[in-house]
Amino acid sequence: MTDPLAPSSLHGPLLASAPMRALVSDEARLQRMLDVEAALARAEARVGIIPADAVGPIAAACAAARYDLGALGAAAASAGNVAIPLVKALTAEVRKSDENAARYVHWGATSQDIIDTALMLELRAAIDLLTADLDRAVAAFAALAERHRRTPMAGRTWLQHALPIPFALKCAGYAAALARSRARLARLRAEALALQFGGAAGTLASLGEDGLTVAEALARELDLPCPDAPWHSHHDRIAEIAAACAILAGTCGKIARDVALLMQTDVGEAFEPAGEGRGGSSTMPHKRNPVAAAAALTAATMAPNLAATVLAGLVQEHERALGGWQAEWTTVPALLLVTSGALAAIVDIGEGLEVDATRMRANLEATGGLVMAEAVMMALAPTLGRMEAHHLVEAAAKKAVAEQRHLDEILAEDARVAEHLDADALARLFDPLNYQGMAQAFIDRLLASTER
Repeated sequence: MTDPLAPSSLHGPLLASAPMRALVSDEARLQRMLDVEAALARAEARVGIIPADAVGPIAAACAAARYDLGALGAAAASAGNVAIPLVKALTAEVRKSDENAARYVHWGATSQDIIDTALMLELRAAIDLLTADLDRAVAAFAALAERHRRTPMAGRTWLQHALPIPFALKCAGYAAALARSRARLARLRAEALALQFGGAAGTLASLGEDGLTVAEALARELDLPCPDAPWHSHHDRIAEIAAACAILAGTCGKIARDVALLMQTDVGEAFEPAGEGRGGSSTMPHKRNPVAAAAALTAATMAPNLAATVLAGLVQEHERALGGWQAEWTTVPALLLVTSGALAAIVDIGEGLEVDATRMRANLEATGGLVMAEAVMMALAPTLGRMEAHHLVEAAAKKAVAEQRHLDEILAEDARVAEHLDADALARLFDPLNYQGMAQAFIDRLLASTER
């Protein structure tokens, strides 16, 4: 295990999805570097830079199972990166079957070309994995929104009851935020992935006049865009993807925080899906802990710092850098892992969320009608003026709290209120479903924004 952030059998399943763990495993990362080497040989043979009969032996040797990961890692500590010992090992492996083909391994490339292009392949596959889970999460919360358009609950500001809202508005907001991350990643998949092929100093001098032709052929082999020029020390593309991952993890953390708060014993309005052995305690048999929310929140706590490392690494020296580039090697896969874990937890929550609409309605009454104070104030404001209406309802609210009575009883006893609102009108004002403003329109707009 060369990276404690990536391969842990103990903690990996807690913080990352199984597909992402497989994607960034040492074996998979090694194979992607070998895939680049094989593609380079095919591209150069097509252009006529190396003999066509060299391609077969080189491609055959580009199988990760043939190489000792531990030995490569140990050699990388002295060489400075894993591509250098890998090229030596690959050359030796090719030489076993074809002495002449071995002469053309890694022709015209530098170690950073192989590592960075392999990272581009990794990021493309990672974006595809995240997008598949985003599709599920968006669909799950959109379905919850449609199901709970008429489920009133307390909207909370500063963790206090504020006004009634439909639960659908929260769910639609979650779906839309996740859809924005999906769109962000789709844009970056199209714009931020690019071949890295520049040779020793970004000029492809070793290939003479054929450098750009080889680069274009290699880009076609790997199905990557060919950039205007090599980008050895310009890593803004990678930084933008890292930032998008951190934003996605943060969105997942926001949803997880809400769900964890809704699961509190004193709230009890929505719950993660239950299951045998899930969310229990080692000592308290009754516990139902928000384990998926905890996983998402853990990942959301880690992601910004990992992204910050990538951003800090943008300060790179001259044509090829030391330090900033190398920091990506373990930081980027770690960021992909925790982002995948946060999102997988949110998929689990969204697809299995248990909603207690009865408890939501009961909690609306927890303050004895105070949650509807603004509704009454705004009904009185056209005749009394907003400030006078505010003072009247505020005084009534304080009296209701002091006397432990419902706000509608206090208001019904006030002659100033009776002048403007009869009993039926006052009763309607205390129905949470009658004070939703543009909530349904906002739900429609949010859900429309998730469509592709």
